[in-house]
Amino acid sequence: MEYFDLLIQNGTILTMDKKMSRIEAGAVGIRSGRIVFVGKKSDLSAPLADQILDVSGGIILPGLVNSHTHLPMSLFRGLADDLPLETWLTEYIFPAERAYLNPETVRIGTLLSCSEMLLSGTTTCCDGYFFEDVVAEAVMETGMRGILGQGIINHPAPGVPDPKKNILTAEAFLKKWKDRHPAIFPSLFCHSVYTCSPETLKSAKALTRKYDALFQIHAAETRVEADFCRSTYQTTPVRFLNKMEILDSRTLLVHAIWVDDEEIAYIAEKKTTVAHTPESNMKLGSGIAPVAKLVSAGIPMGLGTDGCASNNDLDLFSEMDTTAKLQKVASLDPGILDAATVLRMATIDGAKAVGLEDFIGSIETGKAADIIVVDTKKPRLTPAYDPFSLLVYSACGADVRDVIVSGKLVVRDGRLQTLDLSGLLTETEKICEKIRKSFGKPIPPQTR
Repeated sequence: MEYFDLLIQNGTILTMDKKMSRIEAGAVGIRSGRIVFVGKKSDLSAPLADQILDVSGGIILPGLVNSHTHLPMSLFRGLADDLPLETWLTEYIFPAERAYLNPETVRIGTLLSCSEMLLSGTTTCCDGYFFEDVVAEAVMETGMRGILGQGIINHPAPGVPDPKKNILTAEAFLKKWKDRHPAIFPSLFCHSVYTCSPETLKSAKALTRKYDALFQIHAAETRVEADFCRSTYQTTPVRFLNKMEILDSRTLLVHAIWVDDEEIAYIAEKKTTVAHTPESNMKLGSGIAPVAKLVSAGIPMGLGTDGCASNNDLDLFSEMDTTAKLQKVASLDPGILDAATVLRMATIDGAKAVGLEDFIGSIETGKAADIIVVDTKKPRLTPAYDPFSLLVYSACGADVRDVIVSGKLVVRDGRLQTLDLSGLLTETEKICEKIRKSFGKPIPPQTR
């Protein structure tokens, strides 16, 4: 007889382990926040459980990992669209951040983003922004898991009005949150090579090495960035970061669109990881990342949504579908990036990208019980010949029925258990009404 705190049963399990094991009529036993049994339900002899979750033929898979986002930016969803990155940032987003970001708005924006992600199956996110202490507290409140990067930039920023103090602020964040809470992993996020000086980049990377933390940076996102780097440093962004000795296994490059074969080799050699954000890249007209080449080089690739302001949602199921199809049309090869590979990017490879593959990303005994259940009893998910294909090409975040983080049910039957969602939406609308009334954004010229 076996005892569990929670037993999930009667579903198809996609473990996302090295063998990509698939278990029909499966069961997952959870005790003290960890997975202690994975197998056929019939292999269990009279199990006892405090709670039984019968998923009635649904798909059981690891919680999704959003490898790049900016949580509080949900407040700026739809504030500025249909613009190139540089215009979008300098004329809209940076001014909005200066005007409206404070601890309370950051908290509400973070709660909103975490709610959206949990309801659509994301259990871990990798964030980079400002007021990250507040972000961390809010993430804990939702029951989510986070790799949270204090933002660093060489101009006055929310919470750090004096750029000379950005490194001091960053170290204080790492000190405060290292080993403080099992679901929070402190990190540093340098915005880019065009907003951070070489000295700032070196200092930030030294701190992440000192505290064994992840270093995040937007890299090779646009041609404008590449041109800036060539004119300023006489090289490309990735070559510049390599020369600065930034690239290693604890560096996450976000975007990596404008990279050549030699740069891909650098990234692979240094065991650096990459976060791919296809929908944000498309919306901002940044370009198409060479994902198939990066994957073929053995580089751990995670999937991210980027922030709500440039996507404009946080649904990783949508990102999976877009990732696969965009690579196929760009290469004119329908066989490139199959569904199972893309699902790995959203689970175990995403966990590798943020340095947590030994802890999350697959359903294996000993790992944290971060698990989601997809309800397949829907017209668009019928018939279900191949669960990998079904999840990548047919499912969406709204099909997620149950979400477990560290063994706790945070979403049940599609309802968030950790927050008063109605109250949160009311508070969000109050903030956004103020932004709506006062934000004097320029109106882009209409095209005919």
